[in-house]
Amino acid sequence: MTFGFAPSDAAPLSQSSTSAEMSADSAHRLARMLEPAEWSAAGIPLLRNPREVVSGLHSRHRPTPLTAVVAVLDADERIRASASFSRRATATDGWIFRNALLAQLRRVIPHDLRRRTPVRTAVLLYCRDGDARWTQEDGAWMWGLRDACTLHGLRCGAYITLTRDGWQVLGEGRGGRRPSAGSEPEAFTGADPPTPRAGGAASEVLRRAAAR
Repeated sequence: MTFGFAPSDAAPLSQSSTSAEMSADSAHRLARMLEPAEWSAAGIPLLRNPREVVSGLHSRHRPTPLTAVVAVLDADERIRASASFSRRATATDGWIFRNALLAQLRRVIPHDLRRRTPVRTAVLLYCRDGDARWTQEDGAWMWGLRDACTLHGLRCGAYITLTRDGWQVLGEGRGGRRPSAGSEPEAFTGADPPTPRAGGAASEVLRRAAAR
């Protein structure tokens, strides 16, 4: 009696399974991003003076490319808290960005989950390379900001990109040349801001995500 082994289908099945998992992961990532039209349709409140907000955050945090600055504004659009951190994740995934933003919000300001209607608004300034046109990375940050605001009891506010060409409020078409990613901070003329914070738990979240 001769014993032998039939050709194994394990390898093709394994490769097929891996491809399916990668496709599913890509689909999930695409689902966790917002396009400009979706963002505009979400009823994001307009900033009365976006340049003042951008200049204030730029002077506080002096962001460089791959730096995100999340800020909480009161009803008068005064900055009540802000934090900056560097993007360390390689994946463009709104879920990872959401966790990073939520970690920073929890560090710098109490939640408003007990309120029926949010009274404070969170905005996000992201400094990156390239031009002001929307990218999938922007879409992932938009999704992350919206979800983080929901989980922290805040209104979701503007998403702003800062590039070498200047700043742009995505979904609104408003922007300016200064400040920009390469410009010197302008003198801040508003009230004394809270001490900005950087790094911390969110940077660790992104670092662990990149290592996976």
